[in-house]
Amino acid sequence: MNAPHPPLPDLALLAPEWERLQLLAYCAAVSRSGGTLAGADLARLRELQSAVEALRAPGGIWESLLDLSLAPLEWDVLAAVVAPEFEPRLGWQYQNLQAGQGTSAPPWPSRALLQELFALEAHQSEHLRTALAATAPLRAHRLLIAADDAWQPLRPEPALVARIAGRRWQPAAPPGAEAVAGHAGWDDLVLPAERLRMLREFMLWIAHRTTVEGAWGGERAGGPVALFAGPSGTGKTLAARVIAGALDWPLYRIDLGRLVSKYVGETEENLNRLFDAAHEQPMVLQFDEADALFAKRGEIKEARDRYANMEVSHLLARIETHRGPVLLTTNLRRNLDAAFTRRLQMVIEFPRPDAAARALLWQRLLPPRAPLAEGLDIAELAGAVALTGGQIRNAALHAAYLAAGDSGVIGRAELALGIWRELNKDGRECALAELGPLAAHLPAEVRDE
Repeated sequence: MNAPHPPLPDLALLAPEWERLQLLAYCAAVSRSGGTLAGADLARLRELQSAVEALRAPGGIWESLLDLSLAPLEWDVLAAVVAPEFEPRLGWQYQNLQAGQGTSAPPWPSRALLQELFALEAHQSEHLRTALAATAPLRAHRLLIAADDAWQPLRPEPALVARIAGRRWQPAAPPGAEAVAGHAGWDDLVLPAERLRMLREFMLWIAHRTTVEGAWGGERAGGPVALFAGPSGTGKTLAARVIAGALDWPLYRIDLGRLVSKYVGETEENLNRLFDAAHEQPMVLQFDEADALFAKRGEIKEARDRYANMEVSHLLARIETHRGPVLLTTNLRRNLDAAFTRRLQMVIEFPRPDAAARALLWQRLLPPRAPLAEGLDIAELAGAVALTGGQIRNAALHAAYLAAGDSGVIGRAELALGIWRELNKDGRECALAELGPLAAHLPAEVRDE
């Protein structure tokens, strides 16, 4: 006995689409054999035609699933191509109708078969070709995979099948990118309220694109692209993880070492592969060290300078036309070309945390179940040294390991040493005075080094 299947109410509502296509395929087979269609079949076809028009109307099930507005022929094509994923019998009908290939015939329809199914005359074939053009919605929105050859099968994009099924789908990392692990939420961010507001405004560019560009006729734009600028450790990467988490999309960091090539033209090819794979896909791209990528253009003194400027121009052009969120981070905003920043949707400065923010960071970044010494004053700790969030995270963990290896309690001595180690990381000569009141708790052997 088969196990009970979970209910998929949205998918069940699409049953008239699949039945209509099955009947159209049956009609095509009868027509090819010289037969005559029964009146009952034609009547049922008219009923199904009315039913699918309701499904495709504004507010219908298709709009709720895909949030798209398509022409009637485009809906016909989309339904016909994706149908075998949900109704296998239709795939077998397609195989039988695409004669000469037997059981090896693909279960998806070709453009030629669609023309027959939809009873398009020869002079109407151009409508079908236009609907499947690379710039038409079905392909521009990454719904279908199509070739120019009229006899090649059209396939649904995996993301389309997942959206219709209500299933979560995560695209593979595009070439030259690697996944950033770790989920983060809005509560993890410690930033001034205005910066949090700007991050949420950036999310609006993603969430309401269909309304602004589609329903309201707003200008079609790429991206959105945001620049996160600020010192190291102020939360830029964490904010990128928060945005990806809020979208429930993967975050991919671009590895420039895998994209930039010393050979002329190869960098552009690598960039094209990256953005072609990421276009219209549910993912967030992050480019670190944007100042190195988009620094003020240098004077052309030799051929290599000209090619370097061409690479930057190409990268900028691809980012601007890419449809999907792109986050650029930099520690050196002053080195960026001003003409470049004016072309971004958002520029968000990440400041060093003030004392109140540092206190909040200490509270959140000390291991929550770690024993703390009696009388430990977080406010005093936050006011002692003006660390960034990243430095506080490192110092807090270091203090925790010191405590775990000794007294089992995190106190001022462990925290003073954790902060001291963090301050000395940049290789400069640090003075004990930088620890403020915590200097008195630094172990004597460390103070005397």
